[in-house]
Amino acid sequence: MAITVAGRKMTVSDALRQYAEEKIGNSMKVMDIDPLDAEVVLSVKKNPSIALPCKCEVTIRTKGNVVRVEEEEQDMYAAIDVAAAKVLRQLRKYKTRVIDRKVRAGAHGDPASIRNMEADGGDLDLDALMAELSDEEIVRTKEIDFEPMTEEEALIQIDLLGHDFFAFIDRDSEAFCVVYRRDNGGYGLLKQKQ
Repeated sequence: MAITVAGRKMTVSDALRQYAEEKIGNSMKVMDIDPLDAEVVLSVKKNPSIALPCKCEVTIRTKGNVVRVEEEEQDMYAAIDVAAAKVLRQLRKYKTRVIDRKVRAGAHGDPASIRNMEADGGDLDLDALMAELSDEEIVRTKEIDFEPMTEEEALIQIDLLGHDFFAFIDRDSEAFCVVYRRDNGGYGLLKQKQ
């Protein structure tokens, strides 16, 4: 496990570097996934009108996958704490999905063979796995007709429905599109490649 701590347009003190390595390292150790390499980038925005000037970005590479977390807070230590907690959640989600995939492939969903895997010393905790997966299950399915419409009509629909996104078929190009509300204000448009 390698952790690299760097500053973007700032000097990282030894105390801050040690704190970041300890917090992010503890989050990574808990999950016991090998190999793990983490890059932590700390930066502070100098503009006094910015409410959350301290930023901690964590990028973790493991077995061809990338876990990325970015947090902004008033204090750099708080940003590192929040980022470490998010890293732990993301790694837990990653490990749960990998284990779930292996269980389905190896045990074919047979509960008896899953219990046998636990009894044989496998690191699978079925109760924890099921609790983790229950947060990510589809809880509602809705069937809709995709009406051909313009982007302006889709923007009206997203406001009328009060949703964060709206899917539609573009009337002119007949492409599948999704218009979504951006966190920073305004709207974005995802359009199917033609």
